[in-house]
Amino acid sequence: MTGRRRTRTSPLPALPRPVRATALAAGAVALCASLTAACGVVPGVTGGSGDDPVKVMTWAPQGTEATNKPGMPAMALAYAKWINDNGGLGGRRLEVLTCNDHNDSVGAAKCAKRAAAEGVVAVVGSYSQFADSYLAPLEGAGIPYIGGYGVTNDEFTGSMSYPVNGGQPALLAGLGKALAASCGRVTLVRPDSIAGDQLPVVLDSGLKAGGHADAGDQLAAEDATEYGDQAARALRHATGDPAGKGCVVPALGDRTDTFMDSFRRERVNYPDVRTATVLGSVDQTVIDATGGASGPYEGAYITGWYPVASDPRWDPMKKVVNQKAFGDNRIDPADAGVQTTWIAYTVLKAALDEIGDGEVSADTVRHTLDDGLRVSTGGLTPTLHWPYAGRLAGVGLPRLVNADVTLQVVRDGKLVAAGRDIGGRNGVADMTAVLEHADVP
Repeated sequence: MTGRRRTRTSPLPALPRPVRATALAAGAVALCASLTAACGVVPGVTGGSGDDPVKVMTWAPQGTEATNKPGMPAMALAYAKWINDNGGLGGRRLEVLTCNDHNDSVGAAKCAKRAAAEGVVAVVGSYSQFADSYLAPLEGAGIPYIGGYGVTNDEFTGSMSYPVNGGQPALLAGLGKALAASCGRVTLVRPDSIAGDQLPVVLDSGLKAGGHADAGDQLAAEDATEYGDQAARALRHATGDPAGKGCVVPALGDRTDTFMDSFRRERVNYPDVRTATVLGSVDQTVIDATGGASGPYEGAYITGWYPVASDPRWDPMKKVVNQKAFGDNRIDPADAGVQTTWIAYTVLKAALDEIGDGEVSADTVRHTLDDGLRVSTGGLTPTLHWPYAGRLAGVGLPRLVNADVTLQVVRDGKLVAAGRDIGGRNGVADMTAVLEHADVP
C-alpha cells in the first residue's frame, strides 16, 4: 500500500475494566500519546535510509529442553532472500538478524538488548515466553514487536506490540466452545509456568459459552521426559462424569507428544476418552510420529489461527520456501510459528510500502502502524489493524485484534478442516465475544 500518510485519529475512549486489567498498558499508551513523537526512541535507532539496509530481528528458542521454534528464524531468513532477490523493500535490502532466547528470561532480555544495540527497526515474527524480560528493553528503544507468537498475554497489552493472531487465549476459547457440546468432563494438562497459568481461564470461557462446566486444571513440568502419572490422573478425572465421554486437553508445547506417549499407554483402560488440543502443541509431524490414524489423536479436535496448511492461500509462502529454503527441514509450512512469521513479514512489508521513500526507522514503522494502516494478508487473517483500544481492552487485552480461530480435526491420520460450525462461518469463528467474558489474569 502506498500513498499519502493518514492523519492519526483520536484514541477511542477506554472501555470499563475490571480491577485486574492492565493499568500499566493503558498508562503506557497515555504517556506516549502525551509526549513528543520521539517517545521512547533512542537516537540512532534507524535503518533503511538511502542505500542502508532495513535491519530487523527474529528470535525463537532453539535446541532447548522445552518448546523450540527453529522454523521461525529460518522462515525469516528465507523471506529476506526472496524479497532481496525481487528488488528488496522499496529498493532497500532487508537484513534479518536472528537470536536464540534459549527459553530463558536472561536470554530473552539479551536478544532484546541486542536488537536495540544493532538498531533494528522492528522485531518480527518471534517466539518467547518471557515478555516481561524483552518488552521493556524494546519499549525503551521504541522498537515495535510485530507478529509475536502470542504465547503470553503481555503481547496483547504492550503499546508497541502488534500481534497478528489471538494467541493462546483465542485458541483455547475456541477449543472450549467446540468441546462443550461433545464432552463430559474436560481435563486441561498444562505447563506449571507463568505462561501456563493463563490457560485455564480462557479454556473455561469457551466451555462456559457452550453451557459447560469448567475444566479440571492439572499442572505438569514443561521439560519432563515422561508423563505417566499426569496421564493417569487426567484420564481418571475425565471419566468421572457419567453424563458423557470425557476429554483430555494437553497444552504442553513441544512436550505434548511426550505426554501422548504416556497417555497412549494409560488409555488402554479408558477407551472412550477423547483428546483435543491447540495447534502449536500438535501439528501433522506429531500426528504422524504418534501413529497417524491408529494414534491417540485420531478424531481429536484441534484449533488453529489460520486455514489448514493445504489451503491454497498458503501457496505464496510455500513458493518462497521451495525457492529459497528447499531442503531446510527446520521450515515446516504447516507449523503455526512459520505461518505466523510469514504473516508478520507481510505486515512489515505493508508498513514499508506505506512509508515509501520516507525515512525508515523504528519510530516511523511504529507510527505507520499506529496511524490506521490496514494490512491484507491474502485471506489468511482478517484485515489487520491496531487501534488504541479494541473490544478486548476491558479484559486487559487491548492489543488482541484478531480473535479468529479455525476448527480442525484429525481424520484418517490427517489434519483437515473439521467442517463443523462453532459459531462462525466457513470454518472460521471469531472468539472476541467469548473472550470479553473471560476472567483473564
